[in-house]
Amino acid sequence: MQRLLIIGCGDVALRTIGLLTAHYQVLALIRNPARAEALRSMGVMPILGDLDARHSLQKLAGLADIVLHFAPPPTNQTPSRSPFLPLAGESWRGGRDTKNRDTRTQNLLAALSRGRFPTQLIYISTSGVYGDCAGAWVDETTPINATNPRALRRVNAEQQVRAWATRNQVRASILRVPGIYAADRLPVDRLRAGTPAIRSDEDSYSNHIHADDLARIALATLRYGRANRTYHTTDDEQMKMGDYFDAVADAFHLPRPPRLPRSEVKNLVSPMLWSFMNESRRMANQRMKQELKIQLRYPTLNSVLAGASLGEPK
Repeated sequence: MQRLLIIGCGDVALRTIGLLTAHYQVLALIRNPARAEALRSMGVMPILGDLDARHSLQKLAGLADIVLHFAPPPTNQTPSRSPFLPLAGESWRGGRDTKNRDTRTQNLLAALSRGRFPTQLIYISTSGVYGDCAGAWVDETTPINATNPRALRRVNAEQQVRAWATRNQVRASILRVPGIYAADRLPVDRLRAGTPAIRSDEDSYSNHIHADDLARIALATLRYGRANRTYHTTDDEQMKMGDYFDAVADAFHLPRPPRLPRSEVKNLVSPMLWSFMNESRRMANQRMKQELKIQLRYPTLNSVLAGASLGEPK
């Protein structure tokens, strides 16, 4: 049985574990030892380590046949004061300023390079690498145009994964993921707080994927994902962001958010939230369906809202 290592044990990773343990010996990197027992009860072997501390990752060398990399880049990353240490065979082009470099992916790949290489790696990226596309359709061949530091680090992580995989003959696939939702991952608290949305004629298109579908897509990528291939993991909905909030509000019998001009909303929400609201694009998902042979269980928001509204979310 092949060994599969999960990096980043968040909600989607936990949903994926239930699909994996019958087919793989699953290991998971965790930073908090308090999570170990729960993972063991799921049939997972926990490995203590911290992606922000390269020395703690030495035990990952040669450990796994397959790696699922779910971990995001650091949120608040400052330029390094020490010289950057590149991976073996990698040229350094970024000087000493590492603020837009995903140092967690850098540390992971360095650890994986010290022993027998895995045969496959799947990296969970973000649709934010495209930046604002003014509502246009994008597919996997659309040039990336990230503008904020969070998305720029994702671009960097993708570049690291591609270069490392090509150099070491590892089959790497990249999943570009939009907003993730589920019955317990809906913006109910935001609606209760009365956070405004952008009026319809100025609003941005957003893209979504149900967390359970994303877990299934990750599993399908293990089987069908092509080397150095990118896939959009998005549902079939083409919905503006305010319409998404309206639909959730109606399902939970909450007031719809006030609609304001874009310029006013920018001054009323946090910079992080605005970075999502300000970008508009529609993601094509034909490659995912054709190559990964995926049939979505939740192709639209309405396919989950009826059931979600029966129970009170967290």
